[in-house]
Amino acid sequence: MDFSVVELDDDLAAFVAEVRDFLDTYVTEEVHDEERRTGGSFNLRLHKALAAKGWIVPRWPVHKGGAGLDRVRERILELEFERVDAPSITLGTTRLVLSAVEKYAAPDLAAELLPKVAAGDVRFCLGYTEPDGGSDIAAARTRAVRDGDEWVVNGQKIFTTGAQNCQYTFLITRTDPELPKHKGLTMFLMPLDAPGVEIGPIRTVGGERTNVVYYSDVRIADRNRLGPVNGGWAVLRGPLDEEHFGGGADGGMSDLGIGTSWARMQGRAVAAAVRWAAAARPDGTRPIDDPLVRARLGEAATDVEGAIATPGPMHRVRVSEVLLGGAADLVDLIGPEALLPHGADGCVADGLFDYHHRFAQGTAIYGGTTEVFRNIIAQHVLGLPRPVYPASKVLTAAGPTRKDRG
Repeated sequence: MDFSVVELDDDLAAFVAEVRDFLDTYVTEEVHDEERRTGGSFNLRLHKALAAKGWIVPRWPVHKGGAGLDRVRERILELEFERVDAPSITLGTTRLVLSAVEKYAAPDLAAELLPKVAAGDVRFCLGYTEPDGGSDIAAARTRAVRDGDEWVVNGQKIFTTGAQNCQYTFLITRTDPELPKHKGLTMFLMPLDAPGVEIGPIRTVGGERTNVVYYSDVRIADRNRLGPVNGGWAVLRGPLDEEHFGGGADGGMSDLGIGTSWARMQGRAVAAAVRWAAAARPDGTRPIDDPLVRARLGEAATDVEGAIATPGPMHRVRVSEVLLGGAADLVDLIGPEALLPHGADGCVADGLFDYHHRFAQGTAIYGGTTEVFRNIIAQHVLGLPRPVYPASKVLTAAGPTRKDRG
């Protein structure tokens, strides 16, 4: 691994200053307050301002709505966005789906949507998980039945994060229940304003907003299909692999996995704990003068760096373990006041530790559970045989719809 520092010339330094000025303007305390209230990880004013700069898809050429940035500038933009904790989940899911739309969408649909994505007017979310399917995406039971030039969709998805901010969901459906589960799937770009689509909010323990989405006799044009009928698994794999494993194929410029931003969040919590420890108590003593406190903080900082540098599917598991254990340890180190939320009298670091501890719990699930990644490690890293579960090939024709629920 190359640990050398990227030296910034005058042009790159000017770009950093431009990005920071932009973020100072658009990622304000009001934006953070909105995020604490709604958990939506999206701000329309910020998103449209990014579009005006060509920064929704920054490496696209200017004539396509991008900014023509090279990889170094794009990376600066990513890191600065993360540094100020800008709301970014909807931006991230839109970019994940975009590659599949470019590759598999009908030419007229791509020509219609791609400029609107760059302009910030069209956004995508992920329609993968079902209430009784867990992380087994290929076990999807949401049913799509062809009717001439249209399809009729019935079923439901859960954890469709950002659906309230998006115009389309990247929807996996079962189109042939007689085929093996990976073979009978078809992908669609489902308009979320179509009749029969209903979005219901879910709030997580970490304060994030996600959704359950019901599809009741929803009609969708065949032009919204991505890739071949019953060939949806191949369409899905590109965005799914990118979500699971991140980048890393660009000379070490990208993070090693999706969990790196979470590990850096833990790093910011450790830094805040160091500031707490270095401050004098009312009696004049400082926690950091205790060698055991220094040892615990040092171990926490080392764990962060180790997690960031862990490659492959092991990265995903290690990052979640570091967050779960590290967040709990920082709360234990600081004491009960670490659990006071933002705005409460006596809260530490403006409620950072309370939020961080709650958010850490979800990292064992986000982007695929750590159990899924342990299976990936077992099969693809250690070469162990694939497990066979009872009834793993049993699928019913369709999952329950909103109408079925009464």
